[in-house]
Amino acid sequence: MSEVPIKPSVEIKYTKLLIDGKFVDAASGKTFQTLDPRTGEVIANVAEGDAEDINRAVAAARKAFDEGPWPKMTAYARQKILLRFADLLEQHNDELAALEVWDNGKPYEQAATVEVPMLIRLMRYYAGWADKIHGLTVPADGPFHMQTLHEPIGVAGGIIPWNFPLLMFAWKVGPALACGNTLVLKPAEQTPLTALFAAKLLHEAGLPPGVLNVIPGYGPTAGAALASHMDVDKLAFTGSTETGKIVLELATKSNLKPVSLELGGKSPFIVCEDADIDKAVELAHYALFFNQGQCCCAGSRTFVHESIYDKFVEKAKQRALKRSVGDPFKEGIEQGPQIDTEQFNKILKYIKSGVESGATLESGGERLGDKGYYIKPTVFSNVKDDMLIAKDEIFGPVQTILKFKDLDEVIRRANDTHYGLAAGIFSQNVDTINTLTRALRVGTVWVNCYNLYDAAIPFGGYKMSGHGREKGEYSLENYLQVKAVCTPLVNPAWL
Repeated sequence: MSEVPIKPSVEIKYTKLLIDGKFVDAASGKTFQTLDPRTGEVIANVAEGDAEDINRAVAAARKAFDEGPWPKMTAYARQKILLRFADLLEQHNDELAALEVWDNGKPYEQAATVEVPMLIRLMRYYAGWADKIHGLTVPADGPFHMQTLHEPIGVAGGIIPWNFPLLMFAWKVGPALACGNTLVLKPAEQTPLTALFAAKLLHEAGLPPGVLNVIPGYGPTAGAALASHMDVDKLAFTGSTETGKIVLELATKSNLKPVSLELGGKSPFIVCEDADIDKAVELAHYALFFNQGQCCCAGSRTFVHESIYDKFVEKAKQRALKRSVGDPFKEGIEQGPQIDTEQFNKILKYIKSGVESGATLESGGERLGDKGYYIKPTVFSNVKDDMLIAKDEIFGPVQTILKFKDLDEVIRRANDTHYGLAAGIFSQNVDTINTLTRALRVGTVWVNCYNLYDAAIPFGGYKMSGHGREKGEYSLENYLQVKAVCTPLVNPAWL
């Protein structure tokens, strides 16, 4: 890791708050540094929003909803703006990808060929929904016309994390705007740059001022102000379970605004005895190490049947040793740095805990190089359920491999967690697959695949992994009110 970091071919254009269609300084005049995780060096100084800026943004969003054209224009007109936005995103694919990699550290190939195209697909998906949102005509027990209206909820607030900044932008902005709402978005302080760039493109596409406002800043100040704001009608949060509890409490204590939460996980990846070991090893590796392990639904508890356990562990170790780690702008790199010093140290602390608790360290276990936040791909075997590395969400490149005997046992152990976000099953037996699919208490089950995030597939968790669903038709429910309208009928021809 002694190589000079590759200089990104992208210009930092937007570092101010976006309020009412204009880029402005924070009311306090403060800025904060966003850092390059490859080096820890400063990329840019970004305006630091706080409570006063949230107030300004909410006021702009409220005016845009109550008086502006967005909720009053036809759904088709809103759709055309969102489609133009998707076209602009496509034109700036490489620029957005480079900015995302620079600020986040994920491999450029992943950002440019998977995540930005997925962002574009999501925006086109939600554009398609804009003119297909409608209520029902309901039969009544008497001479009445009964109907339901699906109305925009009003001013929405969105708080998004640093691990997938652009995708989380789409998960919040897409459904909120398609339903006719206005929005105040707070990106993570670690990765504010792409949200500001994308928001600028959305205004170029014709979005009226005030409909989308972006306030970079810190959770305890800007985030807390947004969650507790009395004039925000709905809040959507993606992040850790611990922070989700705080956000929910703030929302409840203010105006009881509804909150959708997409939180943490400790997802089981179950490899059954009939598995093709080589394929299972590769898929389990991908399930855990994708995005530097910084994925809420990472397959972070790899359960392997005892009959193939030893072979699996050895092959998993060898695959981890082959994983290419380095500058994410370099071609062929599979793993970049962790996001920042805090996450870097947290992961190393968990690795130390795993060693001290008696798990076998098969590979990795230490930083790579002496600059930036790189960690060697780490594999633990002989992991027990009561170890911290098997219970807590590490959010890093640490694979824990556990042994199981039969389906009843692995179902019990897989479900023995506060989380319930996702699970993976690797088996060729349809009865085994059906048994596990129905028994696992999670929001998503991937069978012989992992990390599929199609725009139409709902995503969310059971238990402490959250409330509500992102993506797909189900996500629209987060941003709509249902109103019942009853009208008497005089001498109706039919009921």
